[in-house]
Amino acid sequence: MGPVANDDRKTPAAERPTEQPADRPVDQSVDQSVDRSADRPVEPLAQYVQHLNQRVRAFDRRHPLLWDLHFTGFWVTAALIDYAGGGWRNVTHNPDTPGVLLLSLSLGLSVPLLWRRTHPAAVLLAMAPFAFVNAWTGTALQAALLQLVAVYHIALRLPLRNLWWATALVLAPVAVSAARYGEDGSWSQQIGSQLTSLVVVALIGITVRTRQNHTEALEDRARRLEIERDQQAQLATAAERARIAREMHDIIGHNLSVITGLADGGKYAATRSPERAAQALDAIGTTSRQALGELRRLLDVLRDDETAHRPAELTPQPTLTDLEQLIDGVRAAGLPVHSTVEGRADLPAGRQLTVYRVIQEALTNTLKHAGPNTTAEITLVHGGRGSVTATITDTGTITGTTGKDTPADGRGLPGMRERTALYGGTLEAGPRPHPEQGWRVHLHLPEETPQ
Repeated sequence: MGPVANDDRKTPAAERPTEQPADRPVDQSVDQSVDRSADRPVEPLAQYVQHLNQRVRAFDRRHPLLWDLHFTGFWVTAALIDYAGGGWRNVTHNPDTPGVLLLSLSLGLSVPLLWRRTHPAAVLLAMAPFAFVNAWTGTALQAALLQLVAVYHIALRLPLRNLWWATALVLAPVAVSAARYGEDGSWSQQIGSQLTSLVVVALIGITVRTRQNHTEALEDRARRLEIERDQQAQLATAAERARIAREMHDIIGHNLSVITGLADGGKYAATRSPERAAQALDAIGTTSRQALGELRRLLDVLRDDETAHRPAELTPQPTLTDLEQLIDGVRAAGLPVHSTVEGRADLPAGRQLTVYRVIQEALTNTLKHAGPNTTAEITLVHGGRGSVTATITDTGTITGTTGKDTPADGRGLPGMRERTALYGGTLEAGPRPHPEQGWRVHLHLPEETPQ
């Protein structure tokens, strides 16, 4: 049994700094007991006593010396009253004990209590010589019982193995008194009575100590759960920010690339074919409205004013059924796209969004960097149990340091890799092998793990 740091002058739980997270499993039985205790109504009297106890303990923690002085002063006064009033003569074996010795024993058995909480073992050792003199001379002052206070604090604060020598030290003066002044058979009664008192005091100290340990464990667990909850909240916030950043990049990057291609085409067609220019302007308006709608739905998530409680639009995230519309928009921007789909599409919504965004990002990069006279091809192969493979290639040329040879300078490729990693997939992006020309993005999502 090792030492336990148990001091009722510790910083209270209410004054300790609150520390995160979250969702870690905890002991269900403890949670249920906490829930039941939380639902149980608190009696007004019990609540008042608890509140008063907390205030007294808080005052003691702020002013420990004041309480120690009051406690010690009370017992010093009681010992002096016993000495001055002659009450000690009712139990003494030696009525002729000198007054100086009586005063010294009374003070020696009571004054050390001032340090009982900080140095209980030293207090008991300091009281032991006076207890032996008290027993040897037959004075038998009742102040000798104050050794039990020191034993209580030893059981409360020190390793429990100290109780062995403390018990022997307290019983030794009783044995001396019984040997010198006891009658036949009285020594066993005196020692038995003192031993019973020691056991009761030790059990009280151990009980209080166990209760304090249990309370500290609950407080520590509550603090750790608060730390975990805060950490999980921070992680969730960071993940949500990253998700919003990816969505905004996909929405703005793709739609602006389509609008740029349509605007360039409309500019060249304005002088030769006004009808084609008008069609380009209509497509620009449609694409712009679509981009604004998607941005508005995304930004509604970030609103925190009084209107934040209003229900957002229930437009779902893009799926593979929206892929044709995406391809049509890219074709309208001037990039010929050929698509091939193999297998039966049966993917969860999250995987569909990942495939859609990867294809969208690949086509957007092609629009930005591939150059004129570029074509793109999409091959989508569906496997079983949610597996899917998507390959997007183009025939464009690399256009310098700001082109496709450095796609990692933006958020496109990191965003695609983050989406792919969510499902344990792989993403490869790079130039097509020689002698082929262009860029290739290859996505593979493995089968779903059975739950």
